[in-house]
Amino acid sequence: MDPLDIAQSTLASQGDFSLLGLFFQAHIVVKIVIIGLILASVWTWAIMIDKWRIFRKARRESDRFEKIFWSGHSLEDLYQTLATRRNQSMAAVFVAAMREWKRSQQGQARTFTHLQERIEKVMNVTISREMDRLETGLLFLATVGSTAPFIGLFGTVWGIMTSFQAIAVSKDTNLAVVAPGIAEALFATALGLIAAIPAVVAYNKFTSNVNRMSSRLDGFAEEFSTILSRQIEERG
Repeated sequence: MDPLDIAQSTLASQGDFSLLGLFFQAHIVVKIVIIGLILASVWTWAIMIDKWRIFRKARRESDRFEKIFWSGHSLEDLYQTLATRRNQSMAAVFVAAMREWKRSQQGQARTFTHLQERIEKVMNVTISREMDRLETGLLFLATVGSTAPFIGLFGTVWGIMTSFQAIAVSKDTNLAVVAPGIAEALFATALGLIAAIPAVVAYNKFTSNVNRMSSRLDGFAEEFSTILSRQIEERG
């Protein structure tokens, strides 16, 4: 009989080498590592899909708002339209500034002293709140991207230890003895990379989106602050 056929039949008799089979044959520590990496990968993709949806909505709403804002519509009419809505991104900054502007107008003293500073502070707070909302979940992506390979490496090391223990017990260096532990080790390493690579790519992409949105909101806040500053000077 061909030695290659003998080796293949021996490996087949040792157990199932499919991914599912490797999982069930793995040591309990390796199983915990595999389950943890699978859960991390699933949650990573859930965050990625949710963030893609959130940033897409934020860009679309900001584009729509800017088109209306710079079309020459009355600021009062635009504020009345948006004041009762749940606004996000650029519209939220506008509504916060206009709300502070209206409060100053409704004051009995009708003083505009330090109004500019208050409006700018309100817009900065709103921008910070919007950035916090957009950055939610990015810490998890960064954590998975940086730790998943090491967790997979831990499973790899444990699988190699299992292989050496099998050699010590059987006193045989046959491939059939060490193959299960090595396969478990490589499986854990692969899962670590599968979890880490998308997390790193998504983190870099969404961080770039956050920075662009932050710059966009800061630019709008400066332009709107200039517009309100002119009106304050005219009424002062």
